[in-house]
Amino acid sequence: MRLIPLFSGSSGNCILIEADGVRLLVDAGLPGRTIEGALSAAGVLPETLTGILVTHEHTDHTRGVGVLSRKLNLPVYANAGTWAGMQADVGPIALCNMRMFETGRSFFVDKLLVQPFATPHDAREPVGYCFSAEGRCASVMTDVGYIHEGLLDAVEGSDLLLIESNHDEEMLKVGPYPYPLKRRILSDQGHLSNENCGKTLCKLYKRGVRCAILGHLSKENNYEQLAMETVRSELRMEDIPDEEFKLTVAHRDRITGVFVL
Repeated sequence: MRLIPLFSGSSGNCILIEADGVRLLVDAGLPGRTIEGALSAAGVLPETLTGILVTHEHTDHTRGVGVLSRKLNLPVYANAGTWAGMQADVGPIALCNMRMFETGRSFFVDKLLVQPFATPHDAREPVGYCFSAEGRCASVMTDVGYIHEGLLDAVEGSDLLLIESNHDEEMLKVGPYPYPLKRRILSDQGHLSNENCGKTLCKLYKRGVRCAILGHLSKENNYEQLAMETVRSELRMEDIPDEEFKLTVAHRDRITGVFVL
């Protein structure tokens, strides 16, 4: 299994997950050409993709979905709420490529097991995903306003977790965003802060998680070094040694690397 964060930030998100010959994009929140270029730079031919999984209908997750599906004849997987929310924006999708799943019910894409789980965010029916193949598990959990027990249950034991570390609360509070937007981001239907991300990883450490990628960083209210230092500080306060928990920060605007399980 391989996970490649192509882009991860408030301006656009796209992650490649591949195993057993299956190559899926999790979200396509940038122009199709941009995503195709990133895939080629990662050594992946766009025409070898198996499909696109969508977490929710916001534009930074769906901008390139329609273009890629039509150009490459790709199936698009989303739940009923997300289909209803995004269909007008992504444009026509061939009926044979419209795949609808039920949140909380696992399904297979060839040999890759996909487990969608509900996330708290201000979208119609947002989800995260766990992927399992050959005894390995990788999970993607971004756009979450807060962490509850169900989310911990969903991703516990993951060999690799891409988790949201969206903003620094103080930067957000004193920054240029209008007050309603600040309130939305800080709400239980908004985004996860660096500090709360760190506290979440402390809990997940006790549930077997040892490797995480910090993703979906805000351009205006965060930066990579701050996210890393804040999360690492939370882990250290729980006496979790640096060498026992691997951390990486996903770049907003370029490929982060190839993570092999």
